[in-house]
Amino acid sequence: MASMAGRSLYRQGSMASKIRISSSIKPFAPALGRCHASAMAVPTSSTAEHVGHDFMKEATLSNPDPPSDSPTTAQLNEHAPYMVATYVRPSPLMVKGRGCYLWDAENRRYLDFTAGIAVNALGHCDPEMAKLLYQQALTLVHTSNLYHNPWVGELSRLIITKTRSAEAMHSASKVFVCNSGTEANEAAIKFARKVGKVRTPSGSQHKIVSFHNSFHGRTMGALSATPNPKYQKPFSPMIPGFKYGTYNDEASITELVDEGTCGVIVEPIQGEGGVNVATPSFLQALRNRCNEVGAVLVYDEIQCGLGRTGQLWAHQILPRSAHPDVLTTAKALGNGFPIGATIVNEDVAECVVTGDHGTTFGGNPLACRLAHYIFSRLSDPELQASVRDKENVFRQGFAKLQQKYPEHVQEIRGRGLILGLQLTVDPSPIVTAARERGLLIITCGTNTLRLVPPLIITEAEIGEGLEILERAMEAAFQRPQEVQGTKGQQEMAPPGR
Repeated sequence: MASMAGRSLYRQGSMASKIRISSSIKPFAPALGRCHASAMAVPTSSTAEHVGHDFMKEATLSNPDPPSDSPTTAQLNEHAPYMVATYVRPSPLMVKGRGCYLWDAENRRYLDFTAGIAVNALGHCDPEMAKLLYQQALTLVHTSNLYHNPWVGELSRLIITKTRSAEAMHSASKVFVCNSGTEANEAAIKFARKVGKVRTPSGSQHKIVSFHNSFHGRTMGALSATPNPKYQKPFSPMIPGFKYGTYNDEASITELVDEGTCGVIVEPIQGEGGVNVATPSFLQALRNRCNEVGAVLVYDEIQCGLGRTGQLWAHQILPRSAHPDVLTTAKALGNGFPIGATIVNEDVAECVVTGDHGTTFGGNPLACRLAHYIFSRLSDPELQASVRDKENVFRQGFAKLQQKYPEHVQEIRGRGLILGLQLTVDPSPIVTAARERGLLIITCGTNTLRLVPPLIITEAEIGEGLEILERAMEAAFQRPQEVQGTKGQQEMAPPGR
C-alpha cells in the first residue's frame, strides 16, 4: 500500500461538497469558526444497515468518531504496525489547534478541556510562542551542556526571582533544567539521596517516602515513587528504599518518615490520582517531620503548578514554614515543547557537585527561550486572578450538574483550573459522549472526570463546554445503550482496571 504521507483526507459536508485537508498542514485563520456543527463525515459502507445506523448517528452528533471505513481510520491502520502500543486512543486524528480548540483530519472542531493533560496553559499554537520558536530555530537550537548558552541562565534567574516574589518557596536558590516531568522528579530523587549521603556517609539515610494515588512519572526512580501495582509489577523489582503512605493521613507521618528517610515527595494536588487536594495541615506536618529527621521535602507541582490553581505555585497559600526544599515542574513550562525543571534551595544545591547529574538536551537554548516567555506569561498576577474567577464559573456549572444528577455526581474537587468531578459510575461513556458532541475531557483516579483546560479559556467557552458536558451526561446516564466508554483517557488507571 502506498504511503499516506502524500495522501489527502476528505470529508463530505451536508451539501455534498468535498473539503480537502492536506497532509501538509498550513497556517489557518481563526475565521475557520464553528465548523464542528456542519463538519459531518458521511459513511461509505456498502451495507444498508450500517449506513442507516450511521446516518441516524450523524443527525444527532456533531462530531461522531470516524467510522471503520473512513480515511482517518485507514491512515491510523497504516501507522499502527510501526508504533509501540503504549496508549489506547480514540479514533479522531488531531491535525490543528488554535487557542482552546483542536481540529481533526476531517475538519471537526473540539473544545479542549484537557490542554494536553494540563500542558497547553496558553492554549494551542500561541502566536508569540510560534514566532519565538521560529526565530530561535534560525539562531541556535542545541550546543550540549559542555558550553554555555544565555537562555538557560536567563530562565533559571526568572524562575527563582518570580518564585520568591510570589511568596512561594522562599528558599528557592538554583534550578536544574531538563526535558520532562519524570526527569525533574528523577533529579529530585537523586538530589535527596545525595543529601542523605552527605549528611550520613554510612548510607543509612536513603529511603524515599511517597504516597498512594500519586503519579511522579514512568522512569524507574519516578515509577518506584508511584505505588500502583498495575504499573510497577511488569518492571519489578522497583528501586529499593521506597516507602508509601496514605495521603492526608497526619497520624501516620511520624512512623512513616523516620531517621532513615532522606526524602519525601508529594503532590500538593494529586492530578492522576483523582484531583485530591492535600490539606495544609498535612503538608505542614510533613515539613515539620522532615525538619526533625533531616529529610528533603519535595513538592511535585508538575501538573498543579504554574498558575493552574490561580497562584504561581499551588503551595504558595501555605506559610513559609511549610515550604519545600525542592520543587519540580514541567508540563505548562513548555506549553507543549519538552522541558522540565528542578528547583532547589541552597542546602540541597551545595550537596550536588559537578558530575553528580546531567542531561544532553536539557537547558538547550530553544527550549529555554520558549520557557522564558511562557513562564513570564504564567507568572502574571492578572492571569492568575482570572483563573480563580473561572474556577467559580466552573463550580457553578458543576453544582447544577450535581443537582440534576445527585445519584451520579458525588463530589467536586480541586482548585483553580485543575478540577475533578467524582462520580459513582465509570465516567468513560461520558468522555465518549462529550467527544462526539465536540468536547474533550479526560479521567483520573477511580471514576473521576478531570477538567484541566487552557488557562486562557474564556467564560463563554466554559459555558459552551458545560452545555456539552450536560448533554453528554444525559446521554450516558439516561441512554447508556447508545454510548460506549473510551479507554485510556488517563496516564495511569487505578489498580485492577
